Amino acid sequence: MTITTFYHDLLLAFALMSVAVFVVLQWIIKAAYGRHNDGNLAWWWGPSIPTRWSWVVMEAPSSIGFAVIFFMGAQALSAAPLLLFTIWQVHYFHRSFIYPFKRKLKPGDTTPLLIPALAVITNLGIAFLNAAILSWSELGADYSHWLSDPRLWLGLAIFGLGFLVNRHADAMLAALRKPGESGYKIPRGWLYEYISCPNYLGEILIWTGWAVASWSEAGAVFVLWTTANLLPRALSNHRWYRDTFEDYPTTRKALIPGVL
Repeated sequence: MTITTFYHDLLLAFALMSVAVFVVLQWIIKAAYGRHNDGNLAWWWGPSIPTRWSWVVMEAPSSIGFAVIFFMGAQALSAAPLLLFTIWQVHYFHRSFIYPFKRKLKPGDTTPLLIPALAVITNLGIAFLNAAILSWSELGADYSHWLSDPRLWLGLAIFGLGFLVNRHADAMLAALRKPGESGYKIPRGWLYEYISCPNYLGEILIWTGWAVASWSEAGAVFVLWTTANLLPRALSNHRWYRDTFEDYPTTRKALIPGVL
């Protein structure tokens, strides 16, 4: 099997898995993390580890793996691929090594080990697809004139917007929990007046921007994969808020203002 064949087979596999993941998360398995982890999980989730470290374990491959794969390519030091590498790392270095230690978690908060274990595998696959297409000549990557292409700059603008939405939404959630508190509150203000999960909306915008900026099948598959994971979570979180708080705003949607 050639590297090109393997690459395209993996692309197809992730596209198909995205559909399966959406179905499973939406209709079969309830999320087993954060507010949805009540400590009474099915045995097959296996042992649990501290949530802070589970986040590092599952996100780090997206930063480290991407870097290793990217710099194996002949075009790694070309301007446009290097720019795209930088914005990927800005997001994932923060997500892997800064965000987990800024989160305000409940004392003793844990996550089933199965979740980061599966995430390591899938995150490495996504990192391979997106890093290789930028710098591996064997896959036909050619970004030699990409700096003058408006798609790059449009994609970067969408990425930047999503980045700001995601960070600000996370910061607002963190600010709700004061030192010593462990419960949940209704987020209010800004995009939280319209949707329950602007942090997830920001994440989807980030990778939509990436797909446009890289103009690659890998980027498109990553948007599909991200949405398949986050849309069911957003709907689940939205239902949880409505079930938990009697005064939860009835006009607030889950992910898209006024729509969904």
